[in-house]
Amino acid sequence: MRAFVGAVIELRREELILAYHDRSDGGLFATLAEMAFAGHCGLDITLAAGDHAAAVAELFAEELGAVLQVETLRLAEVRAVFAAAGLGSVVRDLGTAEAFDRIVISDRHGKSVLDATRTDLRSAWSETSYRLQRLRDNPVCAHEEREQVTDPRNPGLFATLSYDPAEDIAAPYVQRGARPEIAILREQGVNSQLEMAAAFDRAGFRPADVHMTDLIAGRTRLDRFKGVVACGGFSYGDVLGAGEGWAKSILFNAALREQFAAFFARSDSFALGVCNGCQMLSALKSLIPGAGHWPRFVRNRSEQFEGRVGLVEILPTPSIFFGGMAGSVLPIAVAHGEGRAEFVDDAAERDCTHGGLVSLRWVDNHGKVALTYPSNPNGSPAGITGLTTTDGRATILMPHPERVYRTVQNSWHPETWGEDGGWMRMFRKAGRVWVTRGRGGRRGREERGGRGGRGGREGRGGREEGGRRVAGEGKPRAGGAGGAGGAYGGRGRGAGVGGGGGGRGGGGPWRL
Repeated sequence: MRAFVGAVIELRREELILAYHDRSDGGLFATLAEMAFAGHCGLDITLAAGDHAAAVAELFAEELGAVLQVETLRLAEVRAVFAAAGLGSVVRDLGTAEAFDRIVISDRHGKSVLDATRTDLRSAWSETSYRLQRLRDNPVCAHEEREQVTDPRNPGLFATLSYDPAEDIAAPYVQRGARPEIAILREQGVNSQLEMAAAFDRAGFRPADVHMTDLIAGRTRLDRFKGVVACGGFSYGDVLGAGEGWAKSILFNAALREQFAAFFARSDSFALGVCNGCQMLSALKSLIPGAGHWPRFVRNRSEQFEGRVGLVEILPTPSIFFGGMAGSVLPIAVAHGEGRAEFVDDAAERDCTHGGLVSLRWVDNHGKVALTYPSNPNGSPAGITGLTTTDGRATILMPHPERVYRTVQNSWHPETWGEDGGWMRMFRKAGRVWVTRGRGGRRGREERGGRGGRGGREGRGGREEGGRRVAGEGKPRAGGAGGAGGAYGGRGRGAGVGGGGGGRGGGGPWRL
């Protein structure tokens, strides 16, 4: 075992492994099937067995072992690493990952042992979890998720950017030495302040940790800051409604109410609310100029906390955070239980949408507005998940860009991304450019556009996270280790580090 672990570490160091899954419960068959489910690809496997009884033993034995996916052209290098570890005699070529929707297993004589669609096998694999989910959650959502994850035409996540994420648009202003101070605001139960501070620090701001007790006790005041960011978490355990208790600690304190109202009224200030902070700021809309159209946020349609990866589209709005980013579609972290936007009436929703004040909306893996679960994880109308004010100085959004501003924080990302992920741009745009330039009147949408598209959707294929497929780079890769909860019920805890299926090229050059 020590030799095997050392060999795998060496293979990872040399970037020779595309996917990995240990053989355990369910044996080789479960291992291969879960890799195919995760990778959204087919398999063509040849066993060492020569008859039916031996094939069953080989497929379902649960002794220690693992399946690795490697490129065919580098197979000799992989064998050499295992041979050097004294394991060359126990390494065997199983077959190939393919771009079709079938799992085909044959014995060494070419006789068929199994030939079934991946979709049918995955439906059977997830049946128990699906039935439990129907009992626990909104049964309609359970059905919608089952339909999506078993759809062989589902292309998986993708990213389309209207800008270059590697371009540091704040660099010229950072070099001047000015670091505008920004309040990273938190309350009891808030837990995302460190990621938020790190993102703004990288963008050139000087973040300050400000707890609500600091404002109540007078240890600091908002008038010293250019920006205020209300962070995500679970203030007061959400027992008074998501973000509502936090907001009421301001609304029902005359001194705090006056201080926040004065901050929002300043023409040189800006505000951002994310997740719990989004809910809190939406409850303060009476104090925020141009926010009268904002909804409140209520329990998710699924009736569960949603922790997953979602896709959002950035829309053209006056928001200072998204200048030059309109038209981009990219993955983002999701973690909320009460994220469904609830407007006072249909007219308010229409005014908000038609008025160009919806900054983010959920989209599905085909790039269309997401109306069904889980592409729309909270059930918000028209996929709405981010809004801004009429002058763009205050923006609220339910998902978490601060948790994926670095490329390595993303469970999947295009291979072309460098250190900075797609969401780093909004923090640099946020005001780092706007604040340092000086506002000088109504900003509206004067920021120049992005650099144009980056050649369409970057990366098709797939891997699995929390039982949901996440796109890869176009190679039919098998997925990684199957995770707890399977395709349903795991809510973000499922596994899979494998890559994608169904992309360009067909099968053959990637080995199992």
